[in-house]
Amino acid sequence: MVRLTVHLIAKSSNYSKTGRSESLQQYLKKLTHLNFSNKSIEDIDDLSMCRNLTVLYLYDNQISHICNLGFASNLTHLYMQNNNISCIENLSSLHNLSKLFLGGNSITVVEGLEELKNLKELHVEGQKLPRGEKLVFDPRSISSLSEALCILNISKNNIDEIWDLAPLRKLSHLYATDNQLRDIQELETVLSQWSQLRLLDLNRNPVCHKPKYRDRLITACKILEDLDGKQINELSRQFLINWKASKDAKKKIDERKDIKEQITNPRTTDYRVGPQHPFAHDRSISMSKPSEYGKPGVTFRTDQVQGDSRGKRGPRLRRLYAVIQVRTVRVRGHPYL
Repeated sequence: MVRLTVHLIAKSSNYSKTGRSESLQQYLKKLTHLNFSNKSIEDIDDLSMCRNLTVLYLYDNQISHICNLGFASNLTHLYMQNNNISCIENLSSLHNLSKLFLGGNSITVVEGLEELKNLKELHVEGQKLPRGEKLVFDPRSISSLSEALCILNISKNNIDEIWDLAPLRKLSHLYATDNQLRDIQELETVLSQWSQLRLLDLNRNPVCHKPKYRDRLITACKILEDLDGKQINELSRQFLINWKASKDAKKKIDERKDIKEQITNPRTTDYRVGPQHPFAHDRSISMSKPSEYGKPGVTFRTDQVQGDSRGKRGPRLRRLYAVIQVRTVRVRGHPYL
């Protein structure tokens, strides 16, 4: 197993090439950038002598745990993409961290970021998730990042909603390609809360095929400059915003007209017609037109009786007619049978 140690650093760096006019401890103390990417490293040893480290490259290795970085209080950039990390942990001491790259690992929950108050970029794209699972977000971490995070990359993580990300009101760039986002109304609601969003990439999501997808998102994000890799023309944006405002205003006017009409002309019920009438659904009854208002004539008759069960036609029965004259009374201006 390859471990990242101070001796490995000394052996692989310029320290071994110098005349060693300074001690290893002095050399490590002066280090600000350390690049050990693609070195088959599986573990990180105690590197506390590198206390002035600001940038650490550890991508493309075999690291399974984030550990022994508590000393790096000056660290601003941490690159650990394409490793075997399954949990975001042990980062609480990195108060000055501004960029964190963890794409291509096996992380299922974005968590453990509560103390990273200065984090401006977070990259967690392309996690190697179990079949059928999606990347989820711890509300505590999202809340802690709400005042600082500007750039977020969550592409290729089987994500089907972004409600949990709504508190990130400082977000200016969101990369969320190759996910399962479908609900355009949810997107409109969340995006309207991100007043600083300038770039949005949702390519290869089902929502991209919704009618007026592009128009609706442009009107929801007032200062959006780039949507799915295509720049937004300011003239087009203003036209869409004005069109939406006009449409909303017309809708409100129509709603007010409907309410006013219901108040001035309340709908009444005709008691002569409708399912409440005792004979309304009886097909054996034929109603003749009233000869004069208030005195309709109702005719009752029986259908012909068919033959017996063996299909033979029985003797004809004499038709029975009953004519009933029903006088109507007026109830609130309506004749009632």
